[in-house]
Amino acid sequence: DTGNGEQLYECPMCSLTCTDIHILEEHVDLHLEEHSFSEGGNIRDLELAQWLQTEEDQRQRSEEEKREREEFKKLQRQYGLDNSGGYKQQFLKNMEREVNRGRMQPFEYHKRKADMMEYLAFGIEDEKTKTSGVIEALCKYYQNENKDVRRVWLSTGVDHFHSSLGDRGWGCGYRNFQMILSSLLQNSLYNDCLRDTTLIPSIPKIQSMIEDAWREGFDPHGASHFNNSLHGSKAWIGACEIYSLLTNLRIKCQIIDFHKPTGPMGTHPRLFEWILHYYSTDNEGGANAKVVCTSKPPIYLQHQGHSRTVVGIEEKKNRTLCLLLFDPGCPSQEMQKLLKQNSDGTSLRPLRKFVGSLKEKQYQIVAVDGVLSLEEKAARCHASQVLTSEKIP
Repeated sequence: DTGNGEQLYECPMCSLTCTDIHILEEHVDLHLEEHSFSEGGNIRDLELAQWLQTEEDQRQRSEEEKREREEFKKLQRQYGLDNSGGYKQQFLKNMEREVNRGRMQPFEYHKRKADMMEYLAFGIEDEKTKTSGVIEALCKYYQNENKDVRRVWLSTGVDHFHSSLGDRGWGCGYRNFQMILSSLLQNSLYNDCLRDTTLIPSIPKIQSMIEDAWREGFDPHGASHFNNSLHGSKAWIGACEIYSLLTNLRIKCQIIDFHKPTGPMGTHPRLFEWILHYYSTDNEGGANAKVVCTSKPPIYLQHQGHSRTVVGIEEKKNRTLCLLLFDPGCPSQEMQKLLKQNSDGTSLRPLRKFVGSLKEKQYQIVAVDGVLSLEEKAARCHASQVLTSEKIP
């Protein structure tokens, strides 16, 4: 009461006073409407923020899936699993490119195409990819070398096979198998298990041989990686496929995994020591012979992205070791130089690899060591279904 007979009304929400109850009611209604709008606005803001976050999450997932698909396709292309054709298709495409660039005459294109189709039809390798006699030339060189080599061990005879227009960029594993097989075919110990393989098979034929091993039951995990099919593709192969291939031919071999460096600066001295032991255990050639031409087959050497064939090892006078490697990427012109007597050894540079030259994170080798009986082959086939390679600590 104001004292003059007027009644005052106080707003319960903001303490405002007025003399008219109706005005107060309208005032309070405005408070309530403002409060309701504020609460509703908060809810709408929250819903909007959640919707925007959902949209952003979906966008990021979509972009990540797109990146994964592109990366997967890139890996498929890189490892020859993109259905872009195999040896024959690449051979023809590269020859057409050579003709278009003026590096090959059309008549040569047609002749080489006819030759290639004939080789593929018979499943044998084109002789143009082969260089023979290198091991024999190395033996002669080392007998006359008097500088820094204390002793050298060499594999039994090995032909070098280089990549061609049909497999350039992906065929190293197949070429190394051809090199190993060329050595085994010269060793009477393996005559029985290689009676059906008297000539070096072509790459498509080798792909079919690996598929045969898979059908026998070898390495089902590896086979599934290739969808059980290699023929007509540019698929890279590695140590497991070489193991399956050799074992299915009843050739005794083992995979050794050098899964981490064992020396300073990321080097693998244990790898070199293992290979030295492989070649030197039988004491062939006499205890004091400088050049030991062993009966040992060459060794398949794999690292990420490439493989080569070990054909020997040098021990220097200062006791350091040096591997001798046949690289499928080395053209025949370079390999032919090794057939000539070169007193300064410069032609050996592409073959020599010292400990400091091999610095990949991991290496695998496949080493041949005899013949398997049918029972031993069956046991290894079963074991390969849960195969884990031996690891050097």
